[in-house]
Amino acid sequence: MTKRQVHFGAHFPGVNATTIWSRPESGSQIAPVSFTHFAQTAERGLMDLLFLAEGLRLREHAGQIHDLDVVGRPDTLVQLALLARQTERIGLVATLNSTFNEPVELARQLATLDALSNGRAAWNIVTSHDAFFGANFRRGGYLEHADRYERARAFADAAFKLWDAAGTGSEVRHVDRFFDIAARPGAPATPQGRPVILQSGVSEDGRETAARYADAIFSPFAAGPKAEEFAADVRARLVANGRDEDALKILPGATFVLGDTRAEAEEQAREDQWAQVSPATAVRYIESVWGRRFDDLDVDGPLPPLSDVVEGVELTAGRASHHADQRSRAAELVERAEAGGLSARAVVVATTTRQSPLVGTPAEVAATIDERVQSRVCDGFMLIPSITPTGLDRFVDEVIPELQNRGVYRTEWEGQTLRDRLGSVAA
Repeated sequence: MTKRQVHFGAHFPGVNATTIWSRPESGSQIAPVSFTHFAQTAERGLMDLLFLAEGLRLREHAGQIHDLDVVGRPDTLVQLALLARQTERIGLVATLNSTFNEPVELARQLATLDALSNGRAAWNIVTSHDAFFGANFRRGGYLEHADRYERARAFADAAFKLWDAAGTGSEVRHVDRFFDIAARPGAPATPQGRPVILQSGVSEDGRETAARYADAIFSPFAAGPKAEEFAADVRARLVANGRDEDALKILPGATFVLGDTRAEAEEQAREDQWAQVSPATAVRYIESVWGRRFDDLDVDGPLPPLSDVVEGVELTAGRASHHADQRSRAAELVERAEAGGLSARAVVVATTTRQSPLVGTPAEVAATIDERVQSRVCDGFMLIPSITPTGLDRFVDEVIPELQNRGVYRTEWEGQTLRDRLGSVAA
């Protein structure tokens, strides 16, 4: 029986909850050389794609730039254009939102990137969820959840028409609730015909959008019943949309920790969890739940009392996860802290950091990846290292050869484009 092949995306960590920027080996989160090293390492490991997230606006907390965003965020498309010239085969994924962009302009930009990279461009379709991001744009405001995804699907339909008409000189007309477009494609036909499409949402609307348009989906479920349910649900939706159930690659995001022994790796994983939540980050998280500032909070002591909760105040802006019921969330944290005898920082660490599914020796991690892919829980992983830009180095040097020895990972590039390597057909 032919073994299922493992696929990898490499997520440049930048400024997010997994990043350990305080370690001596951590480099710049924004310097071009960091992106170059990371991308070239992923390419040396024969990985399918490099994934860049989007930052429409720096996150804020109590009116100040969030502690994880202080260095800023380079523009995704410009960065990928540079990397297209510094790499040869790896796919280049731009996360670009459909809420505030416009189809004609974005379709032209992605077609240009696809031509520039000889068929390696991909678009991760996302929506933007609040007026904080909308303030960057003339029309401001935001869309309700259902409207965001309806606009995303209308946006994709319009972009697909433009890509399909490239090279013909014909006019594209697209009229719906959100758009009234009369345009001719601004870029020539590209090597892939259309850029590869990714999707990152796990809501009902997100899954349905992925099943209709995407070639790969970035999932948060790396293991367990939720991962199995997610995979089964997405594949059923693919069939319902007239596509093959393997038409879309499921790539859950995963950090990883490698050690010479399993005990060493597990100890490093524990250290990483604490390093990912600095005292300042812990205070910011507690303030976001309690709805008020705690400038003098001792994070090695207890959480503030529930009587300090100020409901209806959201101090942190620009973050995807918000606390709709602050008092209930605070009560959950207090209960967990009291039950486990945890300090304020310890309960934030336990609550906000996920245990990596890939911890152990290189051989053990390779075996885990192989088992997950052969069992069809996923098609591989979107790897998210904790150190920039060298976090992928050991994985490429030691885990990739183990997978190759198992016969489940490529030993050379196949095909010319990213679509070829994913084995996908344009939806």
